Amino acid sequence: MNSLQLKPASRIRSIDIVRGAVMVLMAIDHVRVYSGLPAGGPTAGIFFTRWITHFCAPAFTFLAGTSAFLYGRKLADPRALARYLVTRGLLLVLLELTVIRLAWTFNFDYAHFVIAGVIWMLGWCMVLLAGLVVRLSATAIGTIGLAIIFFQQIFRFPPHLLPQPVRGPVGMVWEFIYPAGMESWSRISILYVLVPWIGVMAAGYAFGAILIRERDERRRICLRIGLSATALFVVAGGLGVFLNPAPNNAPPALFRLLNQQKYPASQLYLLMTLGPIIALLPPAEHARGWLAEVLDTFGRVPMFYYLLHIPAIHIAALLVTRLREGSIHPEWYATAPYTFVPPGHRWGLPQLYLVWVIVVAILYVACRWFAGVKARHREGWLRYI
Repeated sequence: MNSLQLKPASRIRSIDIVRGAVMVLMAIDHVRVYSGLPAGGPTAGIFFTRWITHFCAPAFTFLAGTSAFLYGRKLADPRALARYLVTRGLLLVLLELTVIRLAWTFNFDYAHFVIAGVIWMLGWCMVLLAGLVVRLSATAIGTIGLAIIFFQQIFRFPPHLLPQPVRGPVGMVWEFIYPAGMESWSRISILYVLVPWIGVMAAGYAFGAILIRERDERRRICLRIGLSATALFVVAGGLGVFLNPAPNNAPPALFRLLNQQKYPASQLYLLMTLGPIIALLPPAEHARGWLAEVLDTFGRVPMFYYLLHIPAIHIAALLVTRLREGSIHPEWYATAPYTFVPPGHRWGLPQLYLVWVIVVAILYVACRWFAGVKARHREGWLRYI
């Protein structure tokens, strides 16, 4: 039986709480971008400020696949789900190239700088997932997803096997799929390629079939998968650290273990991040109190939050820069998220975290309002935001 032909389920609160948590964490890294502090170093404080945000992109992508599965059960029509995924995916791509790019930079110089970021990646992955859900079961989609994740390196070879006359043009497009060392688009900065992220979304789609099981069963399976993935990361990553001699002045072993490759996301990076995320879903089901309510609110309107948080952080950065420097220095942020704040003008961590708390508090008010609006108008264009 097709996995979509099941009784519709109510919204799973643990997904919204975990998604809300990583959305709040994401804002830390984007405040760091505008603060000018380098990613990952050199101090422990800056390292872990960046490291904790590594959970964001994997959680967004994986849970987007899970949400697609659950929405498909509600529709009970694979083709209707495919149409929704294509429409929403293309909308995300359009937003990345226009609204989001403008929010990052506050300029209209699209001819010289455009970024293919996380929303671009999520959009195209939804389009690709649409092609899978029409004909394949959740199990088959999950199997394909895991194969893409664990064998992703084979995607660097296909362009090199092509005849020379077509290798260049195809290679330029292929750089959006997986880095193959081909010539890329000079005016488009490719931050997120599609592999292995389409594999992560496909695996998340199959994971949805676990979340519709009885509570005790899904709790056992989530813990088994999450803790096993985390343990595999610790063992494999630890062996990599201790079997490879550290160069002179290398960071501590713990830093080297946690500093896994994100662009493109390596297998160890995904084990490190997705394992804890999956393991946190069962306890999130029982989360209560004000913090759980705040995270649940954010998690119910992820796209609305994303569209607001970048310009909010950007405006906050300009205000802070004006107070500190006497000028807003827009040139420092003209190609954000690649910013160029001179070393003597970068923020300290206390200021970074203060701005983060203020921005998140403001965003909560807006997101609580929009969550109410979306709950009252479940159909129509609001379902795409």
